[in-house]
Amino acid sequence: MAELLYQGHGSLRLITEKGTVVYIDPFMGEGYDVPANLILVTHQHYDHTATNKMPHAVDCVVWQNGDSHPDAATYLRKRFGDVTVEATEAYNDMHPKEQCVGYLVEVDGLRLYFAGDTSTTDQMRTLAERSIDYAFLPGDGIYNMDVAEAARCAALIGATHNVPIHLKPVKPYGESEARRFAELAPNALLVRAGEVITL
Repeated sequence: MAELLYQGHGSLRLITEKGTVVYIDPFMGEGYDVPANLILVTHQHYDHTATNKMPHAVDCVVWQNGDSHPDAATYLRKRFGDVTVEATEAYNDMHPKEQCVGYLVEVDGLRLYFAGDTSTTDQMRTLAERSIDYAFLPGDGIYNMDVAEAARCAALIGATHNVPIHLKPVKPYGESEARRFAELAPNALLVRAGEVITL
């Protein structure tokens, strides 16, 4: 089964059943010792773009927001071996729509939604149709929506598991914010920084 390490802040590492290693928004935490096959970057703020923090496998692909969202109307979907990635809308006052994305990642029969730095988007209203297994939603309330809005997004998206991340700017985790999210959001799953879960 696939496993996911929450490294902290907005950084995650996914390892598929076949051993494909995917880093999402690398910046903080441990677990950068495993060579990357795929690195996904949602936008160009410094706390999401440490693409050289880990070794790169020979076949490594770095897929950034400009690759997956090359113009205002285009959100691309692409297959990387056993992983399929689709760019999604991500935006708020701090993150222009044309410069930011989230990602829907399909792997091992699961669909994971990494929202990126965002607040509520129009597209979220359609995501319930996609039968998402895990949604990773920011909730710092400064650069992104707060946990109350993130909980409302969780209800819109309808994922089987809703995981709050990016809860304190440039800090690994926010325990009080996570607990508040768990009180408000359906299907909340709290994953602390440094914790590995089996998907």
